[in-house]
Amino acid sequence: MEDRALKSLNHFSIFRFTEEYWRLESADRRDVHRSWFAGLQEVAGLGTVHRYQLFPTEPLADLMLWCAVEADSNEAPAKFFEGFAKATVPHRRYVEPRISLWGLTRRSQYSKSRSRQEVDPFGEKRAPYLIIYPFTKTADWYLMNQETRQGMMNEHIRIGKRYESIKQLLLYSFGLQDQEFVVVYETDDLAVFSQLVNDLRMTEARRFTLGDTPVHTAVYHTPEEALSIWC
Repeated sequence: MEDRALKSLNHFSIFRFTEEYWRLESADRRDVHRSWFAGLQEVAGLGTVHRYQLFPTEPLADLMLWCAVEADSNEAPAKFFEGFAKATVPHRRYVEPRISLWGLTRRSQYSKSRSRQEVDPFGEKRAPYLIIYPFTKTADWYLMNQETRQGMMNEHIRIGKRYESIKQLLLYSFGLQDQEFVVVYETDDLAVFSQLVNDLRMTEARRFTLGDTPVHTAVYHTPEEALSIWC
């Protein structure tokens, strides 16, 4: 993974298409998508914008966008948020924001080296499925010493390595949103991913999970594939 991924802002936004959008002709819906995404891509600059299908994995949302930009300055997040709003506002009659989850990347305190299973947010190739959820630890977790926490995380890491095809991105959002982390997984097999989660439920660290819902499971699509679904 490129070094720029070490300090990046990753923003996941979930939208629902409005009734006014569905009343548009197919060609007009395509124009909405192309204009909106062109504006978002301009905001991302050298970063990336990926499109994901949510409905019917959940009933009240249609589309999820994943934007990744470098956070190499104090002004970078503000610039992105301003640009995202400007690109989206002209289309708000057609798209209704539902949920935003975002955070910053940084090196893990529990691993000395970077894992080969770490997601590259700037990579062009994406796995078919993406699973994302907010995550918060209990106060007792942080009151334990580093050695005790490290022992439990070692168990967690060992289990994760058994599932080499599953990649993870951990975003830090302490004090920035309600959760402490945003956990992101990429996989090509939902059944295998479900088994990984089942195995992790039986680790000692699970006792110190305060919250890890709602979970959003999304399907990746190229721009043209997205148009074929929503237009």
